[in-house]
Amino acid sequence: MPANAVVDRRKGSRRRGDVLYAAIFEATLDELTAVGYAELKMEHVANRARASKGSLYRRWSGRAELVADAVHHALPGCTEPPDTGSVREDILSCLRGFANLLNSPSGEAVRGLMAETIRDADLGEVIRSRFIDPNVDIFLDVLRRGVGRGEVRATALTHRIASVGPDLLRQYFLVHRSPIPDQALIEIVDEVVLPLVRA
Repeated sequence: MPANAVVDRRKGSRRRGDVLYAAIFEATLDELTAVGYAELKMEHVANRARASKGSLYRRWSGRAELVADAVHHALPGCTEPPDTGSVREDILSCLRGFANLLNSPSGEAVRGLMAETIRDADLGEVIRSRFIDPNVDIFLDVLRRGVGRGEVRATALTHRIASVGPDLLRQYFLVHRSPIPDQALIEIVDEVVLPLVRA
């Protein structure tokens, strides 16, 4: 039997590749929602997914990597910066895309995961490298184009400034209940980000 194939004995079927991974990711998010990251165990995820624990460990060395892949599968995020011709609309578009993902059914699991990064340094590093830094890079690209159009001052092209919008969105998401209202995104952009970067 291939290493990435698992027999589901309840149905007598064999799952491979993407089908197997989708089942594992769904089980991971369900377990995360049910018990939180601190109590999440690979064995329990395997049971939910009707897969062997070995099939998880062949692909993931531990729960931080598994959870990061599960979140990325459910919430792939923005991979290309928008280009509307307006830095305001580009930033709003990015924030709206992130908010839509956080407002999805997987959002509550992500909320718990984000809270756990405070207590788990390894998880925090995985989340930062997999999700936070790439999103900040997208905002830097948006600001860079804004500099070219004369909308943004060149000294605003820093990692710290580019992270302000995403950071405020994450803070809102952690503190308030979903869904994230569009008005909150507009206020983040108009009251904080644009005055901070304006040429």
